Amino acid sequence: MIKLDILNRFSGAVQFTAEIECDENAAHSYKIGLAVKWAVKSRANLSGADLSGADLSGANLSRANLSGANLSGANLYGANLSRADLSGANLYGANLSRADLYGANLSGADLSGADLSRADLKEATSADLVIARTRILADGDLIGWKKCRSDVIVKLRIPEAAKRSSAFGRKCRAEFADVLEVIGAEKGISLHDGKTEYIAGARVTPDSFDENWQEECSSGVHFYITRAEAEAHL
Repeated sequence: MIKLDILNRFSGAVQFTAEIECDENAAHSYKIGLAVKWAVKSRANLSGADLSGADLSGANLSRANLSGANLSGANLYGANLSRADLSGANLYGANLSRADLYGANLSGADLSGADLSRADLKEATSADLVIARTRILADGDLIGWKKCRSDVIVKLRIPEAAKRSSAFGRKCRAEFADVLEVIGAEKGISLHDGKTEYIAGARVTPDSFDENWQEECSSGVHFYITRAEAEAHL
């Protein structure tokens, strides 16, 4: 059994001292995760605590008061945060993929850069605003970029009438797209199916378009909004 001090993110003072059972040489992220679980069980005050980088994957933090806490870079994959108070929390870059945030209070929380893919945000306070802040696609015509086979880059126009979506990452999908330019070859060949062709002046329309915006890799014309991201696509 070892003792671990958890500091207040604002004052730097010791907020509580957790008693956790783990190896002294265990990763700090693991220790912080154990400390949070200890705090929840012991009903210690987590509000405003510095919990940055904590490994809390799969943790049950339902109804926990994490208001104002620093959870930047924390791993909360699959965590139960239903009805938790996360108001004003710093969740910058946190992994909240598949987290249960049902009914959670997210008002004023910083979720920039956080991975919210497949997180349950139903009835969460300020959930609409949280989702809106992750949206990267404008209405109207827009330019998109796509990598094809042999590192060929395709410049696309996504017409105003085309439905488009993005999940919580940077990859986007469109209902259809017009090919403006093919860079590096006469035509581009899809990396996905190996047969869809991208030829300057042509319109590419897939068999279907999945309107579920949370499905990043579903049907549609995949693209990025910057050429650099398309070129970096693996």
